[in-house]
Amino acid sequence: MVPVSPEFSLTATLRAALNTARKAQDKERTLVLGTILANLKNREIDLRRPASDDEVVDVLRKGIKIRREAIEQYSATRPDLAANEASQIKVLEEFLPPAADPDEIRAAVRQAIASGAKDIGKVMGQVLPKYKGKADGKVINQIVREELQAG
Repeated sequence: MVPVSPEFSLTATLRAALNTARKAQDKERTLVLGTILANLKNREIDLRRPASDDEVVDVLRKGIKIRREAIEQYSATRPDLAANEASQIKVLEEFLPPAADPDEIRAAVRQAIASGAKDIGKVMGQVLPKYKGKADGKVINQIVREELQAG
């Protein structure tokens, strides 16, 4: 686990981890971090400004999503490549902020339903912004569906 210091931006933490991996000659970690930093640089070019920590988290989550899709494709034919992608996901997850507790999400969903939102779109619209970057949208969607069926 890489300590994410409050005085350092997530970008600086990623760069420091890349330098550490290079010095340790950890090729796999160097490759993953270099790829993510390249994706981040492309995002900054698109934004025409330095990326905020929330935008860095978005880039990390997108990298994880791409690798999960690759695992699905490789799992049947190339288990060695699937294992490689899984190890890359573990490296990237070290830099994500702690995930929100599902019970906390469930309480927010119940509160949104109690305030009058009865369909999935309205509930998601209220809950998703609160947990952006802290929880996966699929997890939130599943909890919303469960609560709407129960209530």
